[in-house]
Amino acid sequence: MKSVEVPTTRAALETLKRALRRHDRLYYVEARPEITDGEYDALYRALLAAEKLHPDWVTPDSPSQRVSEQPLGGFRTVRHSVPMLSIDNGYSPDEWREFDARVRKSLDVEAVDYVVELKIDGVAIVLRYDDGQFAIGITRGDGTVGDDVTQNLRTLKGLPLTLGEGAPKGTLEVRGEVYLERAQFDAINAERAAQGEALYANPRNLTAGSLKTLDAREVSRRELSYFAYAVADPPGFGVSTQHEVLARLQSLGLRVNRHARRVHGVEGVEQEIERWSKGRGQLGYDTDGLVIKVDDLGQQAVLGATSKSPRWALAYKFETESAVTRLLDIRVQVGRTGAVTPVADLEPVLLLGTRVARATLHNLDEVRRLDIRIGDQVVVEKGGEVIPKVVRPLVDQRTGEEREFEFPTLCPECGTPLVHAEDEAVIRCDGPACPAQRRARLLHYASKGAMDIAGLGEAVVEQLVAQGLANDPADLYDLTAQTLAGLERMGGKSAANLARGIAESKTGSLDRLLFGLGIRHVGKTIAHTLAGHFSTLEHIRAATLEQFLEVEDIGPVVAESLVRWFASDAGVDLLARLEAAGVAPPPIERAAAQAPWTGLTFVLTGTLEHHTRLSATAAVQALGGTVAGSVSKKTHVVVAGTEAGSKLDRANELGVRVLDESEFDAALADPAALAAEFSA
Repeated sequence: MKSVEVPTTRAALETLKRALRRHDRLYYVEARPEITDGEYDALYRALLAAEKLHPDWVTPDSPSQRVSEQPLGGFRTVRHSVPMLSIDNGYSPDEWREFDARVRKSLDVEAVDYVVELKIDGVAIVLRYDDGQFAIGITRGDGTVGDDVTQNLRTLKGLPLTLGEGAPKGTLEVRGEVYLERAQFDAINAERAAQGEALYANPRNLTAGSLKTLDAREVSRRELSYFAYAVADPPGFGVSTQHEVLARLQSLGLRVNRHARRVHGVEGVEQEIERWSKGRGQLGYDTDGLVIKVDDLGQQAVLGATSKSPRWALAYKFETESAVTRLLDIRVQVGRTGAVTPVADLEPVLLLGTRVARATLHNLDEVRRLDIRIGDQVVVEKGGEVIPKVVRPLVDQRTGEEREFEFPTLCPECGTPLVHAEDEAVIRCDGPACPAQRRARLLHYASKGAMDIAGLGEAVVEQLVAQGLANDPADLYDLTAQTLAGLERMGGKSAANLARGIAESKTGSLDRLLFGLGIRHVGKTIAHTLAGHFSTLEHIRAATLEQFLEVEDIGPVVAESLVRWFASDAGVDLLARLEAAGVAPPPIERAAAQAPWTGLTFVLTGTLEHHTRLSATAAVQALGGTVAGSVSKKTHVVVAGTEAGSKLDRANELGVRVLDESEFDAALADPAALAAEFSA
């Protein structure tokens, strides 16, 4: 791949940033990328290299600034410039027709043009742009005030930090919905299931929780999406209809749902209701209805609003789709950590356009709570839920032939006695040779979030374990293209590609390897944190419990799990064999040891007169320091500007060294003097 020259002037850097913004828009907004992922990555690496050499060139709208390394201490509330009203709901064709009749009567017209938009099942947000630059993002809250979630919204790669050509001067307030694609939600839940953790209930709840997460790095990994659908001041936007609002938002680089339709009269709306009542199951995200809006903004103004809702819009809610089917059996499946999960086998039934034959039951407590029995007629639901769920049994239809589910006492895969710890809802298999766990561990190691070995899917892994060719990740590196070609439905080209992918994984990043090892309680976020803190696998292997506890976000449970795994015979053996196979993650680049503030943790609070938060952070990091988002016993220095609040109070309470801005400037001029205070 052709390398990209690192910009040496600010003008060249701005040209590179414009190119990256353009490619972001083509990929995330218009779905017509012009370059490969590898070519994009080369451009992005050139940007990072230039900004590392010139920290003062970093600007808030740079593509590199989407993810803050500093966890927030909390969320401040912000008042909406225009209150966010709730849209009245309608649940039947009659209610929709009554709404249309009221609108036509108020406007004294025979028919109205409407815009029909999908009602995305996500979280409403407001994006405020000042002179085309993303300034702040706010949740709906109570409609009058919401939470400032700017740092988390910046992680949405399809959200432009700078609007496109023609952006209005002054403030533009855009309204939209943040949501999670079904495929991403399924991937997150699959990872949690493999680790024996409770599954998230649905994408909307996970989206809401993500936006209130204090660490933007974790939000970034969840890969949220959004659609823009309105502006707070449509007349000031220079348009006269809702469909023009959507078109102009898209022209500025904001994502707009492509399924919005302008229709005429009752018949047009009812065609859309019919279309999406049947077709919403084919979408890659959840919807719970349609939003029907009067298209003409002048007519909207005439219709006005009540104190709670606009009179020109209706949210037509789909019924939650459910079906009755027979519970044929309950079986259990064994995950990577040995977690044994009950799964309902159902007589196949169609829900939201998909054939449902299985549903998770989470754990034994859930089976008991539902009081379901094998042979029951059960109600299965898939409304806002991506994963079908058994809602309840139809007790009055029992014949007496139904039987209660008895959780097995032995692992169905290896026969090892199952263990139910008092402090866990999960029942586990501790069998070291359990084939189900071996398959799950290999799949986890090869997964996209771990070592990303393309072609190593379930069918291949099942054969590898069954034939004794691979029982753990280290065995993968003994496989040859010739061996792989001998597997069922594995041609010579596929075998060669898989062998190459396995070999290339030897130099995968440290955080990917740590995640791929499958250490209990170590997910992607913890793996990333550990890699950044310790820099090399050797340092992590040698770390003590106390040293793990010194790492931000690592608590006693995770620290003990790490110590136990790295000291275990299985862990020691696996790492030795991986090392012998040539698995060698490159060390994480860290500040040079001679940097005066290496090892010091800073917290910035309040408003600084001569520094932006970004430039102050860059200055600290250039001297080897780390900038955290909250004050703790691990904090060395708090830099306090004007209007510093609870962080300053916490620093004084803990006796942390506090610098005002002039003292901070003096420390930057003579960093060794400040470092000397902590070297004794």
